[in-house]
Amino acid sequence: MSAPSLQPKDNVRTAASTKPVGSADPILAVRHLTREFELPRAPKHRRVIRAVDDVSFEIRAGETLGLVGESGSGKTTTARCILRAIEPTRGEIRFRMRDGQAVELSRLPERKLRPLRREMQMVFQDPQASLDPRMTVKDIVGEPLLVHGLATQHQLRARVAEILQKVGLKPEHMERFPAAFSTGQRQRIGIARALVMQPSFVVADEPVSTLDVSVQAQVLNLLKDLQAELRLTYLFVAHNLDVVRHFCDRVAVMYAGRVVELAETRELFANPRHPYTRALLAAAPVPDPDAPFQMPLVGEGADNGALPFGCAFQSRCGECTLRCRGERPNLIQRGNALVACHLYSGL
Repeated sequence: MSAPSLQPKDNVRTAASTKPVGSADPILAVRHLTREFELPRAPKHRRVIRAVDDVSFEIRAGETLGLVGESGSGKTTTARCILRAIEPTRGEIRFRMRDGQAVELSRLPERKLRPLRREMQMVFQDPQASLDPRMTVKDIVGEPLLVHGLATQHQLRARVAEILQKVGLKPEHMERFPAAFSTGQRQRIGIARALVMQPSFVVADEPVSTLDVSVQAQVLNLLKDLQAELRLTYLFVAHNLDVVRHFCDRVAVMYAGRVVELAETRELFANPRHPYTRALLAAAPVPDPDAPFQMPLVGEGADNGALPFGCAFQSRCGECTLRCRGERPNLIQRGNALVACHLYSGL
């Protein structure tokens, strides 16, 4: 969690100040989502990596849910399973379309899934790797419209010009190649590609992690403005806790493939309950050169292919008990938060 700190002075409009009027009904409901990978050539015995382990949460229409955790915690795999870029092993993914129809995505065949992709899109982490260097901006942004039959070649130019203006680029940019743009501009092209089909739900997979801090603020403000204007719902995957604090309405913390805490953003940062959440917040960089260095997380991260009995965080937790070593905690309601920790199960 060592990404550069993004403080309020960077003029990022917070979730509270720009939150659109959303529905109380969830646009996405994930239930017991699990994704397992079998290791090839495992010696003697079959070895399975459970990258996502019994994950459940909901996202309300118009809100931004942040998904945080260390590398390998299962954030991106969870997001890709929701979009069916990766096939889930088990679980339910229920998505509510703009017309109000609820669809169960987890086992939907590809021919029925394809029309739904118009309403579910993704902004990728690396704007350089996610853009084909041999295609012009017009071809990159317009390709989804042609694939889904939403525009003819005659209509394409006007549609691309319109969405480029919305993301802060000029229509004349459409004939250029990605190499002609800065990293921040490339990410705007990626955002334009995701939004050109007018989706209602967008997964943003660390969309500002490769950008300079000043450019991060611009892109985050753009995403917030587009959310209000286009009535978007975001699943925001991130490492940078300062970004999450100022951008997200709620936060789900993942460790070893499981959600260990879920709360409103202000509640989670003001009163973190799970020992892992407290350690993450303590490890976030502070913009003070005289502040003492802290190393709250010790030891190696959990091995998802050989998790211990009980709590996966037990070997790194200073509050571990005998119960933690023998029984896996489930998410329980504590105050305004959900937390998976035996420290709260008896309260």
